Amino acid sequence: MKNVSTYSLFTDFDINLFKAGKHFRLYKKFGAHLLTVDGVEGTYFAVWAPSAKQVSVIGDFNHWNDGEHKLNVRWDSSGIWEGFIPHVKMGTTYKYKIHSNNNGYISEKADPYARRCEHPPKTASIVWDSNYTWKDTKWMQKRKKHNALDAPYSVYEMHLGSWKKKIDENRSLSYFELAEELVAYLKEMNFTHVELMPIMEYPYDPSWGYQLTGYFAPTARFGYPEEFKLLVDKLHQNNIGVILDWVPSHFPEDAHGLGFFDGSNLYEHPDKQKGYHKDWTSLIFNYERNEVRSFLISNALFWLEHYHADGLRVDAVASMLYLDYSREDGEWEPNEFGGNENLAAVSFLKDLNTEIYASFPDVQTIAEESTAFPGVTKPVHLGGLGFGMKWMMGWMHDTLEYFKKDAIYRNHHQNNITFSLTYAFSENFMLPLSHDEVVYGKHSILGRMPGDEWQRFANLRLLYGYMFTHPGTKLNFMGNEFGQYNEWDFQHSLDWNLVAFEPHKKHLAYFKDLNKFYKTHPALFEKGFDNNGFEWISLDDSKNSVISFIRKGKNKGQILVVVCNFTPNSIKNYRIGLPSSGKLKEVFTSDKKKYGGSGYGNSKALKIEAISWNEKPFSTEIRISPLGINIFELK
Repeated sequence: MKNVSTYSLFTDFDINLFKAGKHFRLYKKFGAHLLTVDGVEGTYFAVWAPSAKQVSVIGDFNHWNDGEHKLNVRWDSSGIWEGFIPHVKMGTTYKYKIHSNNNGYISEKADPYARRCEHPPKTASIVWDSNYTWKDTKWMQKRKKHNALDAPYSVYEMHLGSWKKKIDENRSLSYFELAEELVAYLKEMNFTHVELMPIMEYPYDPSWGYQLTGYFAPTARFGYPEEFKLLVDKLHQNNIGVILDWVPSHFPEDAHGLGFFDGSNLYEHPDKQKGYHKDWTSLIFNYERNEVRSFLISNALFWLEHYHADGLRVDAVASMLYLDYSREDGEWEPNEFGGNENLAAVSFLKDLNTEIYASFPDVQTIAEESTAFPGVTKPVHLGGLGFGMKWMMGWMHDTLEYFKKDAIYRNHHQNNITFSLTYAFSENFMLPLSHDEVVYGKHSILGRMPGDEWQRFANLRLLYGYMFTHPGTKLNFMGNEFGQYNEWDFQHSLDWNLVAFEPHKKHLAYFKDLNKFYKTHPALFEKGFDNNGFEWISLDDSKNSVISFIRKGKNKGQILVVVCNFTPNSIKNYRIGLPSSGKLKEVFTSDKKKYGGSGYGNSKALKIEAISWNEKPFSTEIRISPLGINIFELK
């Protein structure tokens, strides 16, 4: 058998779909695939390099010699080079040596479809085929209920490398170790989902995983692909959903990556105004090129199919949608209609969400989108982009601005804490307190809180109580749950030693109970995107810096009354209006002594009187905790 045998996994139909930008399972064709051809075991390779005049597979099997194993170019002008190489086994390291038709350019590239990569800083691809047997059948059968828009979402966002470290060994936990420690922790803390900052292979640690070179391979930093599957599997077995950060917006210029792949702007847009991010010194995908769209959508589906992901949080959507994103006048050109929208990117996102929900109706896509672009979570067939949820960046900004103010000044800024409800139901919003809010000199969330130690922790409990009772799903970055004091540093573990100290230990207990309260009270999530699930009692009591509102579930009997006091002054006889008669019983408060609070609350059920108040026919008087949230059931 010769060095490279003529062989193909592609059909004419595959090629037509690829050229049309409609092939969404390219991972079944491209890359390295272990096969037996004519009774001989080996590996089939396929790579897209239309500007190449020669493509060879180099690796440890041929001592990295160029030209020994030349792939064959297809006759159909697809630009695909392919061939079967006998005796190349699983675990073989390899790259593509590409000789370009353009100016004699020669490059050595990692396989864009590699299922496994070498541990950085090494950059080769590895022939790999996973034989993992999943044990999450129960989750997969019922996850539509867990991932539905009327289900509770309390998401723990995390960076795997810095969550917890083996200090004595100076290393992060492995996928295998996380499958025990992380899963047990998330279950104990009552989180419903975990969101992993990008785990696809990336070369540069300070990018936190947002500059990818291995789109189809989980990073080798923490173990093998099968071990990452084990982590997802264990999470599912414990009823915890898995959301992966996904980056279709840009990629780095590293020599072994996608940039200038075959001596041409293959994956990136050739126009620098559309193809280069100044802020991130990275390249922007060419959404106008059909083959690139197929690559990206195939990649999204790959993680949903092969790794059982329950959702994708799509990074930097705003940068994709706007031609003038982070650009000055003269650095961008309007679209054909004179606007600033990137029409190709808009079309791509619609195709992406259409295909994801058609193939995996029990998952969610979540947009990190910080502008007022219309219809981000509106279905595609109704003119929207088709995402399941969108980060509510305005809520995050206004809320943190409000909370950092000393309580004495908050009465002048009541609008900051109430304004989000004017647009809360215009999209399906997720409320994020993410990693971006605890870096670059912004301080930790606790570090933003004013006052003495007691007030800082009381403010922190109040912030999260307000967050969990506000309409929308919830996302918190690791460390928020125990009051991490320092900013996040990706090089070091979270400060778990703090949990030994009473304020942090009590805050951890509070967060655990708050999560449980949230996910066991349908009034807080069943109508999280529906204005019928929310009703103001009072939003204008700026004198006391108090707000009060009602949350409702689908069942008429599921009614919670929420009162937030943003000052350290307790109030003994505070009257609130109510929609009906009956009794009001306090069921949760941030001010319990077990959480570090003052213990000032409502121990007995309160009788509702036929006294009109707050434009409601009934009312009652309650005790309001200092810097606290009091939650009541209306019965």
